[in-house]
Amino acid sequence: MVKLFDDERLDYLVADEGMQIIQSPTAFSFSLDAVLLANFAQIPIKRGSILDLCSGNGVIPLLLSRKSQAQIVGVEIQDRIIHMAKRSIELNELTEQITMIHGDIRNLKEELGHSSFDVVTCNPPYFKTPSRTEHNQNEHLTIARHEVLCTLEDAVKACKLHVRPGGKVAMVHRPGRLVDILTTFRAYRLEPKRIRLVYPKKGREANMLLIEGVRDGKADLHILPPLVIYNEDGTYTEEAKEIIYE
Repeated sequence: MVKLFDDERLDYLVADEGMQIIQSPTAFSFSLDAVLLANFAQIPIKRGSILDLCSGNGVIPLLLSRKSQAQIVGVEIQDRIIHMAKRSIELNELTEQITMIHGDIRNLKEELGHSSFDVVTCNPPYFKTPSRTEHNQNEHLTIARHEVLCTLEDAVKACKLHVRPGGKVAMVHRPGRLVDILTTFRAYRLEPKRIRLVYPKKGREANMLLIEGVRDGKADLHILPPLVIYNEDGTYTEEAKEIIYE
């Protein structure tokens, strides 16, 4: 049995298969955006290598391991949170497939190599640097959500550095940063190829953005059909259910 600390708990990651993950309301708990990114990313099935940046408690590497035999490396900067991730990987007996690295994505060239991965996924902080009051409320959540230790440009630069030429980069972010994302992708030779907007309900504004780029790719952008998460009665749409419970 895995040892839990402080306010940690064990949650089922995939209910029908029994995969579990360590979470904490004050340190890190994954959200729907991670599940959507893991589903959106086009990954090698039998061989190859995958890098997940800004991994948090390891949710995306765990999800990707369910549909790929490729080697997966996750990177997380916060020591308490990566400790949660490593214990979750051990709990699910995935230490031979998933490796977690405690480090700063801006300074891992020597450890990860240049152009080494077939696919890179990234769920970076969404928001600009918070106010001093907000920062002091919860350091773990502030770092995860705001560009305190990692900006959008830092994330895109790291994705480009570590993905091989022709390799794919998949990211989840907020629609309000779309122009920033597109211009930064192109600045680092990641050509946008697929975009999908996610809507909480029909008739609402999009609140999430999924984007894929190819390193050194040719211009050919596809706008995918919208993804709606909830019906009017608050239940999941059929497509959302297929993604969440796949």
